Amino acid sequence: MTEHVKARPIKGVHHAAYRCRDAEQTIWFYSDVLGLVDPTGVVIETVPGSGDDDPYLHLFFRMGNGEFLAFFDAPGSADPEWFARKESFDMHWAFEVDSEDDLLAMQERIQSFGVSALGPVDHGFVRSVYMYDPNGIQVELTYRMKDHDAILDNETKKFDTTLAEWSRRTRAMKEAKFGAEAIDRRSRSVAA
Repeated sequence: MTEHVKARPIKGVHHAAYRCRDAEQTIWFYSDVLGLVDPTGVVIETVPGSGDDDPYLHLFFRMGNGEFLAFFDAPGSADPEWFARKESFDMHWAFEVDSEDDLLAMQERIQSFGVSALGPVDHGFVRSVYMYDPNGIQVELTYRMKDHDAILDNETKKFDTTLAEWSRRTRAMKEAKFGAEAIDRRSRSVAA
């Protein structure tokens, strides 16, 4: 049996990053429409690790908690099909606001820019509005309802059972779709 090194606590998210079609268009959406201030970025000429010649702008938006939302504007290697709208289960950002008033004010602001912002949708523990950015990524603005923590704490207490039941319910479908080895948590394809 392999002995694992003790995990160190992860401090938080420095950044999460996706491709963007165009930095200026992306700045318009995230700065002008959503109100994130002071975007910044660095131009890098080659891909780290491979050294491939693929100049890109690594664009950053600082969030209120000090973490970053980031994008890669790399037109040389971009596939135009990537920018089609993604299903929300496949990819989306969920940004938090402080209250329902803030959520509704942001929805009104977003719509004033001609961007559709649907909702609010009540999920029981959060309420959210949804829109798409210019890169086909769904963006969710959400606030925590008063019972948010109690609901998630309760779900955490029974999560082992929830996960076991979910795995029994969906395992055959996943094995048929992906193959048993692809979903084995010890699979080399996960670790490689």
